[in-house]
Amino acid sequence: VIRPEPCGVCGSRIRFGKTAIKCCQCQLLLHTKCREQCPSLCIPRPHHHAWPREGVLADFAPSTPPLVPTLVVQCVTEVETRGLTETGLYRVPGAEQLVREWKRKLLRAGGALPALSSVTDIHVVCGVLKDFLRGLKEPLVTFSLHPAFLRAADIPDDAASDTALCHVVSKLPPANRDTLAFLMLHLLRVSQSPNCKMDVLNLSRVFGPTLVGHSSANPTPLAIMEDTPRQCKVVARLLSLPPSFWRGFVGTEQENLVPV
Repeated sequence: VIRPEPCGVCGSRIRFGKTAIKCCQCQLLLHTKCREQCPSLCIPRPHHHAWPREGVLADFAPSTPPLVPTLVVQCVTEVETRGLTETGLYRVPGAEQLVREWKRKLLRAGGALPALSSVTDIHVVCGVLKDFLRGLKEPLVTFSLHPAFLRAADIPDDAASDTALCHVVSKLPPANRDTLAFLMLHLLRVSQSPNCKMDVLNLSRVFGPTLVGHSSANPTPLAIMEDTPRQCKVVARLLSLPPSFWRGFVGTEQENLVPV
């Protein structure tokens, strides 16, 4: 081992210069002494699962509800465990090279994700989550429903706008809907942390382009200019919906997914 990394079985760090075992198919790394506890079978992930630009969110979601990709759950869990005291959470960028490296590592690992506790800078974990969502073939708010979300957020009457947004959210593909609900509950907790100094407006500016995006994969310069303020408006309106609405999609499993 040149760069210390956590063991995929026991989770403790494998130190510099120590001998380790690495699977050539799933890249699982472990202490030689942990070999006996290692799962006997590994299933290499199909190549299209390795890069988010080649898939939609459902390609990364589990087979049982709530349909939230493990990578999203793990990043959110890590942020909530030790990041809610960090100023500028999701606004302050993490080191770009580390973000790319950890994103690649997590995607290649499939279901057996390496521990993110070894990532010293929590902003890197935030960067991995944002980069994963940005790299999908289409945003969480799908291309086909994009105009409906913008129209719903533009309704001047708050109650009518909320009703329209709830209706459009329910029409999303199940994986998109569950993941959006999971992220909204997480971002609400971030917004309520005084140390983060990231209110709903700040978070909507950061996540508008990432979650809402545009109505096509190749928007025109005019569409980009017109969409940007409306993207933020959509996220701000989504964050104004009651938490009970979002919990209805992720169910009681929410407490098991993320420590409260």
